[in-house]
Amino acid sequence: MKLATVAFYGVALGLLAAGLRELLTGFEENRCSMTYMFEYPEYRRVALPRRVARLYPAYGLYLYGEGIYAQETRALKLTGAPVLFLPGNAGSYKQARSLGSVALRKAENIEGNVHFNVFTVDFNEELVALYGGSLLRQTHFLHESIKAILRLYKHLKSPPHSVVLVGHSMGGVVARALFTLPRFNTSLVSLIITQASPHLAPVLALDPYLLDFYSSVRHKWVKQANKLRNITVLSIGGGYRDYQVRSGLTSLPCPSADPNKLSLVATAVPRTWVSTDHLSIVWCKELVLATVRAFFDLINPETRQFTDSPEKKMDVLNHHFTRHPVRIVGETQDSPISISDVPEAWSEVNTLRLAYSTPKEGQVKYFMFALSSRRKAYSHFYCRSSNMEMTSWVYGCTHKNGSSCTHAVDLSMGTELLPPYKVLILSLSDLSAVTHLVVMASNLNGRQYMVECEWQRQESQTLSVPVPHVLSFGLTVSDVTVNSSGLLHAIELQHFHQVYQAFRITVASQCKVHKDRLPNVYRIMVPWFREDTLTTASVPSVTEISGMLHTSRPDNTSSVLLQIHTAPNCQYKVSLRTSLPRVLGQILRFCGPMVPVYTAVTLLLACGGQLSSILKSKRAADMSGVVGKGLQLHKVNLPVFILHILLGPSVSRDCGTLRLRTQLLLSLCLTVMGGTCCGALSVFAAFLLHFYRVPRKHKEAENGTVDAECLNRSKECNGAPLLSECAVQEVRDDLQLHLCLSALLTLPVMLSAPSLLHWIRNLRYSTQLDPDPYWPLIVPLVTAYVLLINCNTLKLSNSKLLPLTSCLPLPLAITMVIFSPLHLYRVTYFLLLTLAPLALCCLL
Repeated sequence: MKLATVAFYGVALGLLAAGLRELLTGFEENRCSMTYMFEYPEYRRVALPRRVARLYPAYGLYLYGEGIYAQETRALKLTGAPVLFLPGNAGSYKQARSLGSVALRKAENIEGNVHFNVFTVDFNEELVALYGGSLLRQTHFLHESIKAILRLYKHLKSPPHSVVLVGHSMGGVVARALFTLPRFNTSLVSLIITQASPHLAPVLALDPYLLDFYSSVRHKWVKQANKLRNITVLSIGGGYRDYQVRSGLTSLPCPSADPNKLSLVATAVPRTWVSTDHLSIVWCKELVLATVRAFFDLINPETRQFTDSPEKKMDVLNHHFTRHPVRIVGETQDSPISISDVPEAWSEVNTLRLAYSTPKEGQVKYFMFALSSRRKAYSHFYCRSSNMEMTSWVYGCTHKNGSSCTHAVDLSMGTELLPPYKVLILSLSDLSAVTHLVVMASNLNGRQYMVECEWQRQESQTLSVPVPHVLSFGLTVSDVTVNSSGLLHAIELQHFHQVYQAFRITVASQCKVHKDRLPNVYRIMVPWFREDTLTTASVPSVTEISGMLHTSRPDNTSSVLLQIHTAPNCQYKVSLRTSLPRVLGQILRFCGPMVPVYTAVTLLLACGGQLSSILKSKRAADMSGVVGKGLQLHKVNLPVFILHILLGPSVSRDCGTLRLRTQLLLSLCLTVMGGTCCGALSVFAAFLLHFYRVPRKHKEAENGTVDAECLNRSKECNGAPLLSECAVQEVRDDLQLHLCLSALLTLPVMLSAPSLLHWIRNLRYSTQLDPDPYWPLIVPLVTAYVLLINCNTLKLSNSKLLPLTSCLPLPLAITMVIFSPLHLYRVTYFLLLTLAPLALCCLL
């Protein structure tokens, strides 16, 4: 039985290790390019009103600058468009240098003196993701900073009336919280871009202030969505490399009908296509460039400030962050376009497919496809080009003269940029006014590239395959073979819609004829969230793709698609296996916050086992034994499941004990310290007092010795000698009891650590933590800690309260699992409901 137990725990630890390894290392390498400063960065502090400086002494506002620009702005006479960067949890205001430096360098090549003034806020690197007491203070300071920034432009004839906010991590949440302030003018901010910000919920809810803050922000943006429709918000998640804030949490909680809110993952951003970790999303060059390009396109050329039009802002953001067509939507050319009428430049294509490589010599070249004979047999026209210049290249001919087209409309606006080429898919049903399609393949600069086009029947190029069950452990395979007679195929992955599913997708390509071909692109498309991942592969090759989701499907109307941009006349075999390590990684990614809860439940059940053992045999059970029994979580999970359905350092005997008067004095001192300084400090001090006894008792148990006071009291052991085995056994029993208690008492200390760290970091500004999430708990928690110093098995076995106290751990564990997974701070409340009666058992 013992061997089976060891084997069970060994397997459990192995699965946990495999899941942790997958969570922390099971992703692509960091493919982000670093941003560099060409000159030494400078941060010019912006003076704030005395009232603001007095209220927020730990915070500051700075203007980023380099070289000549930093010298020109010393007097803070600014003429650019204001952008304000907000750091996140423990973030530095100096993280704005990537955005500021790239914006500064790009402005050097822009005509019209268009540039940006990048400001950054110093939030004193506070741990606001773990301690929510500072979030409202940061929000108020942000409001004051925005007003101070806009005052710097009063000397201009057309000063800016709003500031663009870029928030990293919790900085993005603080940016949205601005609109909850009663005196905030919503016109001061018209655009917010957030990077890896957990908008849906906090990663860990360690205190009620954090949840109250989120609740007020959600209420404002969801319940009063109509009032905030003109506020444009873009939220970017980092992908699987970011294990601190999973990308599902970065989705904006807003009505689906709101057109001015956009949530996506960095892997789906054109010209980026990479996953970023929680910090690199700030300096990832590909993402910073997309942001800065969008900023320049948002500038109104007349005022040289950001546009006020919500439609224009969304057009620009969609252009740079979703599809990246040839032009921004608002710049579409509606009038017919004149095309070259040189007969030698035109070729009519009568085959089903075109494959063309431009020569080294520069030339003008157009290919024309007649629509009349293709409308009934085909539904779409597909074309791709390795010429990555985002210019117009596909037209619809409206007037044909001989072998050439003289007038046409631009159809290139649907172009989508992929890593190796640009792609355009046209629906023939939308081209009723067009007689021919024209594809431009000119290379006047002599640059060589390839163009491939074909007519398609989309329904015949879409296949489906059911994914293996998540419990198949990779032993079963689902596969499908694509005999590629076309350039694009789609495979519907049936029943793939839950976050705990994870697959190893293998795509093997084989071609009969070896020749130069455009590379394959394998794209996992998730219809309900912009979390697409793209993989580029050569032909032929064997490529492995990770199939996982950031969010579960909200309804039953859509399925995940594997889109394959293929080479013609090649065969592709797609195989899917369940990946157990990735499944374990997904479970930890989404259920990780429940680990502290189940740890508390295990220790609580172990404590209950100790009390039951003392009640029955007046002996404390072995610590490893009661912890093993505490891991029998079926005792907890079954009642929890049913309720969800229904509801939707110790001392031995009296050796080295503290007198009651001393205990009460210690409790009073610690309570006063907690009320005037920090509640978590009192809890930590009380824990140290209790924990101090454990090493001492451990030494006594190992040496078989007890101190003099204990020896005098060991005569209670049926008249046994002073150094009898009974006396030593009593010490060992108490050691087991206090090992269990120490493990249980450690949890409140760990959960209160963020507020303690916050208090220590801000000691130079204030000696009292305000607000303090632990002040209501100081008296009962500290008193219980101090009273438990004198706890021993003899006192507990003689206590009249022990039968009742021993019944509490199991129902409290069940209640904890129900109400604490999303509110971790409640774990302390439930532990206190066990510790307080246990402390009374030491007195009564």
